Formats: sequence, structure tokens, C-alpha cells
Amino acid sequence: MRLEGRVAVVTGAASGIGRSIACRFHAEGAHVVAVDLDEAGLTKLAGKLDGIETIVANLSVKEQVEPIFDRQRVDILCNNAGVLDKLTPLCEVDDELWRKVMSVNVDGPFFASRAAIPKMIENGGGSIVNTCSAASLSGGRAGASYTTSKHALLGMTRSIAWYYGNQGIRCNAMAPGSIQTKMQMRDVPHAQGIERYSAYFQTIPPAGRAMDVADVALFLASEESRYVNGSVIPVDGGWLAY
Repeated sequence: MRLEGRVAVVTGAASGIGRSIACRFHAEGAHVVAVDLDEAGLTKLAGKLDGIETIVANLSVKEQVEPIFDRQRVDILCNNAGVLDKLTPLCEVDDELWRKVMSVNVDGPFFASRAAIPKMIENGGGSIVNTCSAASLSGGRAGASYTTSKHALLGMTRSIAWYYGNQGIRCNAMAPGSIQTKMQMRDVPHAQGIERYSAYFQTIPPAGRAMDVADVALFLASEESRYVNGSVIPVDGGWLAY
């Protein structure tokens, strides 16, 4: 078992990619701390995975994030929770949408990483895995606020790797492309955004599975990636090759 005896905090764990990561880590021996705002989803997950810990929290609120790390050890942190922006172009983004996307996609990982890193250093190191997006590597994969937030998360990934790598902290990112999740299908896209985006539908490879991303998360969390730090791995079926 590749994660035997390790404590892994996974955010956005109630569904989609986060749920698959929690299941994969649990199967590899980790003690999983599953965090989400969706209490019902966490309850279902706990019914499937024996011995996991579930925490209901709004990850955009510092006072709800920091207590998650009031524990003796944290070996792995997966900053996976995120929200989309319906492909909304910048001039159509109102303050509410901007703040919502940035608070979940950037503030949340910031609060969690800031709380986790001291614990990891105390215990000799750890691994942080951030779920970025194909939108973190280009400008035409999402709306303005989501794209900006994922570029910021990638910058945070590299900064953490640079500042704390010499203290045993590895921080890497995954950049999923089109993945089959309920999150992807939930919202009606912005009309202007989808009109612009639809011209490029034929370049998008067939959608991947959440477990495809979870397998990459496992690699980055485990000792198999011990010499990988500050990197981003596309998980997009070759979308960035187009």
C-alpha cells in the first residue's frame, strides 16, 4: 500500500474528482480526512469507505479551514475543491461571481496550505497536490474568473515548491481537461461564452473519468514522485496538444 499510515486531507471530497481521490487514497492505506460543504455527499462517502473522517466546512472561510489542521499530523493535502464560472467573459463577470470563484478556488487552497505546511514540516515533510485545470495553462478553456483563479493556483503551487522544498514539502498540480462529473454539467453556460467556445468543440478529446485524475493524484502524493516538485501534469487526453 503506497500511502499506508499517512493522513491525507482531501477537499471537495463529496463528489466528482475529490470523491475519486478519497477512494483511491483510502484503498492505498491512507487515513482520509474528507472535507466538503456537501454534508449529504460526505455521509454517503463515509458509508462506502470504512474509517474515514468527514468534515463539513466552507473552504472559503478561514475560520472553518484552519481547525481542520488542528491534528498531530498531516502528510498529504489535496486542494481539490473548486467552482466553475459558466464560461463568463470578463466584461460580463459581476463582483459576486468574481468573489465567489476566487474565494473558493484561490482563498481556500491558500488557507489550507498555510495551515498544513507547518504540520508537514514538524513531521519531516509532506505532499500538496493542487487540482488546477487546463484553464491554468491557457486562456481559452473557461471563463475569465475561473481561468484567472486557476492561473493563480498554479502560481501558488510553484511558490510553495520553491520556498518549502528544502524542508521536505513537495507541491505539484494536476491540470484536468474535460472530465465527466456532475459539476461540469450543473450550470447553463453564458451565451456569449458558449458561442465563442463552441467553435473549438471538435478539438476536445473524449471526456475522461474522475478516476483518471485520481490516479495522477496518487502518484503525486506518493513516494513514487519523490523527485517531482513544482510541476503541473495535464490530465486532458491530449487537449493541450491541439
